[in-house]
Amino acid sequence: MTSSVLSVRISEAERTLLEAASDQARTSLSDFVRRKALEAAEMEMLERPVVVIPSKDWEAFEAWADRPPEKIAALDELARTDPAWRK
Repeated sequence: MTSSVLSVRISEAERTLLEAASDQARTSLSDFVRRKALEAAEMEMLERPVVVIPSKDWEAFEAWADRPPEKIAALDELARTDPAWRK
């Protein structure tokens, strides 16, 4: 695996906080920042999923999306039921 350098400018207060956190985690500042940045990036990617629909399937997707909604009896019944917190 090749690696590259990422440079980030931070204030002295931010550096002090990061150093304290990395000490507490018993790891180097570089490893701590890298690990936490990757965790944050993964969470960001998971929270904002991108759905890609191949062009060959686009017409089928549009036909599905344009269909009228189907009635589901159990959902209709649930909508008519008073919520538990109102009982």
